[in-house]
Amino acid sequence: MKYFPLDKAALEELSRQYPTPFYIYDEKAIIENVRNIKAAFSCFPFYKNYFAVKALPNPFILKLLAKEGFGSDCSSYAELLLSEMAGITGEDAMFTSNETPVKEYEAAKKMGAVINLDDFSHIEYLEKTTGLPELISMRYNPGPLKEGNAIIGKPEEAKYGFTREMLIKGFAMLKEKGVKRFSLHTMVASNELSVAYHIETARLLFELAVEIFNKTGVRLEFINLGGGVGIPYKPDQEAINYKALTDGILKAYKEVLEPAGLTPMGIRTEWGRVVTGPYGWLVTRAVHKKEIYRNYIALDACAADLMRPGLYGAYHHITIPGKENAPLTETYDVVGSLCENNDKFAIQRQLPKIETAAEYIMRNKSGGDFVILHDVGAHGRAMGYNYNGKLRCGELLLRADGSVLQIRRAETVEDYFATLDINGVKVFN
Repeated sequence: MKYFPLDKAALEELSRQYPTPFYIYDEKAIIENVRNIKAAFSCFPFYKNYFAVKALPNPFILKLLAKEGFGSDCSSYAELLLSEMAGITGEDAMFTSNETPVKEYEAAKKMGAVINLDDFSHIEYLEKTTGLPELISMRYNPGPLKEGNAIIGKPEEAKYGFTREMLIKGFAMLKEKGVKRFSLHTMVASNELSVAYHIETARLLFELAVEIFNKTGVRLEFINLGGGVGIPYKPDQEAINYKALTDGILKAYKEVLEPAGLTPMGIRTEWGRVVTGPYGWLVTRAVHKKEIYRNYIALDACAADLMRPGLYGAYHHITIPGKENAPLTETYDVVGSLCENNDKFAIQRQLPKIETAAEYIMRNKSGGDFVILHDVGAHGRAMGYNYNGKLRCGELLLRADGSVLQIRRAETVEDYFATLDINGVKVFN
């Protein structure tokens, strides 16, 4: 059964202060997970995870992770600023972007972040604009040598990274230009639950590190294995076994890097989803029920709050507080209020009978069942938008002591109109 930290009575109390919809994250569970990750990777002499800021771009969360020794992986100017807000600067931050403007390279270099180049042409672009830093990383795209998956696609069809030949040429060029320190990175899958897949990726990078050293004399300081580790969105899926994963990576590390004399070498990851994803929930209420060719339950949230189901057809488990053990007697499409037919959180989902706010109103009562969407602690609120003039919901943090802290308020209509400037007069002053 999927876990949710609050019962219906606690939700009723919380929703009086913070009306639905809202995101809520479990601080204690996130920290415990971070410590399990660090323990698994302690078999390597140097390890750090650069948390993918894009997964959950909130400085409160980033500060929690920084206290546990995690860094940040940033892909834009705003994400660099969020990292700074959380006190993550210097080489604790990595800047992995693509099609990057000069302003963003300048900000990353000023901050001292590790710059991870995405294209061969950016070597000279960086040199002529901001100058080359002492440490540079480059992103590898293995093309047909490695399979991707449904979310990220085939590597040879992806816009990211260097080919193998360009990578080797690039390291030689950087060495010639005076760069002293080097690292290697890849990212070839997203939400991948296969331990073997990630071990295979590590071995591929270790073998490439040996080839780079043999052909260019460049000794890598660390290898970033990227992100892409999945979480069990469906109840019948199993979470990644961190120990099995690191045992397999360590075996490849010893078999490939040690004989080549390239150890000790640092290991980095840029995990985001697996760090916070299972410990965030979108809390909504059922507002309306519609019965035509299908039966629909309409929520007070929509795809503007959580777009993954509409974008990817992604599965998010749904539970109804107070009805966790009720029989699944109904088949619903669970939808939002956008003027788009893909605004569906679930299609033909078996659920308990749901009572809506509209039904309560007809009985001169207030209420309506809460509907919980699970595993939205990464790539949830972060991917929100304002289509149809929808206002994105806020974020709450369930503290270890049981208190609740608002870490991002819900948007208001004033926020929506704040960037308008009609004939030099702002709509809201």
